[in-house]
Amino acid sequence: MTTQTLAGIRVLDLTGYVAGPYAGALLGDLGADVIKVEGPDGDTMRHYPSTLPGESRYYLGVNRNKRGIAIDLKKPEGLALLRRMIGAADVLMHNFRPSAAGRLGLGMQTLRSQHRRLVACSLTGFGTTGPKADFPGFDQVLQSLSGIAHAQGAARGEPQIVLGSAVDFYAAALLAMAISAALFSRERTGQGSAIDASLLRSALAMQAGRMVWAEHEGREAGRDLRPGRLAGIHPTREGHLYLQAQTPKFWTALCELTGLHELAVDPRYDTMKKRQQHEEALVAQLRAALMARTALEWEAHFGDRVPCTAVRSIEDMFDDPQVQAQGLVALHTHPHLGTYRAMRGPVGIEDGRPPRPERRAPSLGEHSDEVLIELGLKGHEIAALRQSGTIR
Repeated sequence: MTTQTLAGIRVLDLTGYVAGPYAGALLGDLGADVIKVEGPDGDTMRHYPSTLPGESRYYLGVNRNKRGIAIDLKKPEGLALLRRMIGAADVLMHNFRPSAAGRLGLGMQTLRSQHRRLVACSLTGFGTTGPKADFPGFDQVLQSLSGIAHAQGAARGEPQIVLGSAVDFYAAALLAMAISAALFSRERTGQGSAIDASLLRSALAMQAGRMVWAEHEGREAGRDLRPGRLAGIHPTREGHLYLQAQTPKFWTALCELTGLHELAVDPRYDTMKKRQQHEEALVAQLRAALMARTALEWEAHFGDRVPCTAVRSIEDMFDDPQVQAQGLVALHTHPHLGTYRAMRGPVGIEDGRPPRPERRAPSLGEHSDEVLIELGLKGHEIAALRQSGTIR
């Protein structure tokens, strides 16, 4: 079930791939009526290789809580239909390059001049101005440009991509936040907004701790948190364990529970900086002690006294007791796959209204008729649009 916080807000989601669609899903999680507008061939993400028969795992994962309509925007009738839909919408999101948006009449200033209350959102790779404004941008491109891949691979001596589309998902969260703020502002002013979001902004924003350069510092200045090797993943008798015990309280508990009592009272190790200076010897002693139990046994033994976890796979999360207690997994029925489990909205909000049932990701054009009937089109008009290939 999803919250109804944004009930009554209609969002047209023209985005594809990951970042834009997941921003739309987050708004759908909050109760907005999100209509995913795709071309006749569908979102490119539908066609990415997947081990699911006939479906993309990522498409299903980032397009929950939406209805779907397929429109050919290359046809004048399709573009006219979209413009009619915009007139009934509160939010429009697209991830077209600025030049393509301009050709379609979806530039931010054009939309704002035509629809005073519309929240119009452009999500691009590099922003809508500057020398790279019209360049294609993807998660891994921005990771490589912005220093993320360089920093991730520093220990290995070669750049490494962070798996999981981290920039895309962070961009989605920022965009959903900006849209929510713009809707709040509209309630006060009566005016819509133009939102310029980009993967470049997001890639730099998620490195705010690195993006600080003091006067007289050189390029070689350390820009990452350096807690030392004690904080990290360690082998155990079976499996691996991540632990972090930086504060005096956690350090003392770690020493006590691993049987290394003498380390807790040794003045050579009584600060984080001192422990980092002696980390070679300390890591060796810690890892020897950790061989006494499995990772799961250590996790239970440490409990809430030492921040830690056994290293798990994503598959373990579906039935994890804490995940279950938080209600973070939804069960969906799919016309081709049968049933599947997937992540539901990541934020819980109680506002006194009854929750709304969760929606699975829509099939291509699944709700075309439903959406167009709501827009006021008659059955024969919809049939004509389908006959001409304008809709699916």
